[in-house]
Amino acid sequence: MKVAIIPARGGSKRIPRKNVRGFCGKPMIVWSIEAALKSGCFDEVIVSTDDEEIADVARRSGASVPFMRPASLSDDYTGTLPVIHHAVEWFVGQGYSVESACCIYATAPFISADDLRRGEDLLRSTGCSFAFSVTSFAFPVQRALRLLEGGRVEMLQPEQFATRSQDLEEAWHDAGQFYWGTADAWCQERVIFGPESVGVPVPRYRVQDIDTLEDWEFAEYLFEAARVRSDHA
Repeated sequence: MKVAIIPARGGSKRIPRKNVRGFCGKPMIVWSIEAALKSGCFDEVIVSTDDEEIADVARRSGASVPFMRPASLSDDYTGTLPVIHHAVEWFVGQGYSVESACCIYATAPFISADDLRRGEDLLRSTGCSFAFSVTSFAFPVQRALRLLEGGRVEMLQPEQFATRSQDLEEAWHDAGQFYWGTADAWCQERVIFGPESVGVPVPRYRVQDIDTLEDWEFAEYLFEAARVRSDHA
């Protein structure tokens, strides 16, 4: 069995109700649900939530909510690993044989069904524990600066001052969209950012962290621009 698990608790602080807040015509979480369903990768697409409104939106959008997440896994300090571990163990407890599970964030409107399929293919073909979305930094991280007292600056890696940008190693970061993993990897809560993981590259114009209202507005501009471009392609 392959399952998509979308964690979506109700207690968002910086953007209240962000998982069901309208984003370009739909509740935010619906974009993730629709991509998961469209991918055809999953036997089940579920939402792990502690919130009845989120559960209702999820069900109306084609996902299932087979359990309500316990309060012990719904506070501000609970990480992704224990939430997905809990969901996988729930399926196992119901008698299902879980091969792999994909955590899909509820605030990932740029996620695509094609990327989810690529992630599944890489997880299977590489034998890794995890396959997750990554994107490249727009600026060489080796030339990053530190702000000191009084606004003065210093380089984090001053030895790279004279190195040409094109000669520096390209750096990548988590795109914050999805994380495929084997059932064992989730249940053992293995480290995701390590050598047992493989990256699934996503272009920068389809990646945006959404933690503040400013992030949200910028994401909507990007999303609408991408939609116009697609309509004229």
